[in-house]
Amino acid sequence: MRIYAFVFLLLTLGLESGAAQAQFAPGPAGRTPSAEHPSARNQPGKFDYYALALSWSPTYCDGATRNQNDPQCSRAGGRPYAFVLHGLWPQHQKGWPENCATGGSAYVPRPLIDRMLDIMPSPRLVIHEFRKHGTCSGLDANAYFNLSRKYYEKIKFPARFDRPSQYFTISPGDIVKGFVEANPGLEPDHMAVVCNGSGNRLREVRICFTREGAFRSCGDNESPRRLCSAASVAVPPVR
Repeated sequence: MRIYAFVFLLLTLGLESGAAQAQFAPGPAGRTPSAEHPSARNQPGKFDYYALALSWSPTYCDGATRNQNDPQCSRAGGRPYAFVLHGLWPQHQKGWPENCATGGSAYVPRPLIDRMLDIMPSPRLVIHEFRKHGTCSGLDANAYFNLSRKYYEKIKFPARFDRPSQYFTISPGDIVKGFVEANPGLEPDHMAVVCNGSGNRLREVRICFTREGAFRSCGDNESPRRLCSAASVAVPPVR
């Protein structure tokens, strides 16, 4: 059984398409850390804060090469996903750790994967996020995903984003305003909007937490000017 699970892990990771990797951005700011963030900084449990990355699923699914059999994007029998959990990322004030060597296994059991699919609707994404980011949290897979769900469920989404049926445009500032009004204690510098692509489509909202779970100011990784400098963004409807 263990051998089967290991083979499943290898096959799942090997089948990632270029389209899927668009959701798995190379780093919290869309950049590969490489030499800027030496391995000495990739130590489990040694980081300054968490960034909760909330992906706008319709933008992901509108990709030209998207596999329509993807359960996240399928029009037949799929759920109409809006904001989904991209990941919970340990962050340094500037830069971030990734792919930390834990001395243990980065294996994610299939039952745990299945348990996350309601808010993180891709087995590949679940596996990828633990290997790249979860290993740097200092937590095992079960504790990491329990914490990810806790932070995700803490966020109340503005009514404007409750499964919209038509495209609309909105300024990044108004997105921030909506989240702040819906979440007591959240301040504008505790979050960032990410946009890119044709029409500056909404890609993500990122919200920063202390290690203890309180909202806090984001670091340099969530620079609004770098992540979305557009005056307005396009928000595709749910599928």
